[in-house]
Amino acid sequence: MTQAGRRRRARRAILVGILAAAGLQAAVADGAGGPLDLASYPRTDLTITQGKPPRVHSFRVWVADTPQRAEQGLMFVSDLPESEGMVFPLQPPRVENMWMKNTYIELDMLFIGTNGRVTKIIERAAPLSLATLSSGEPVAAVLELRGGAAAKLGLKVGDAVSWKKPTA
Repeated sequence: MTQAGRRRRARRAILVGILAAAGLQAAVADGAGGPLDLASYPRTDLTITQGKPPRVHSFRVWVADTPQRAEQGLMFVSDLPESEGMVFPLQPPRVENMWMKNTYIELDMLFIGTNGRVTKIIERAAPLSLATLSSGEPVAAVLELRGGAAAKLGLKVGDAVSWKKPTA
């Protein structure tokens, strides 16, 4: 994305944040209107497998499979159950940089390599922060879970993550 595009999105994000703080419906024009409804995102089951004997943790996740869905992510969400999250498939794999603008809850971010294993975990990313959170190396996906989930479940770099591509 160009620097001008980033500035335009940052200005939009500030305006949407001000509207949300004021309790107003966010309907800022950006070609596509206001925030997407999470109900429009595809869903799938995702598992994280760790250790021997294997322990399996199951989640029901939204799939951010379009640029618009990925851009919004879990923005504007005020609560996230422990058994849910969002996965961002990245094709082709790349260094992924994320931030928490308009995200009202803490999130754990698990960066997933091309081998399906966790390469990095950022725990309890601060709500509403514009700080860049980077994978640091090319990854094939990012998984966002409720803040504190990684520590609570003992998730570690090297754990295996898998999910099926949702059907339409």
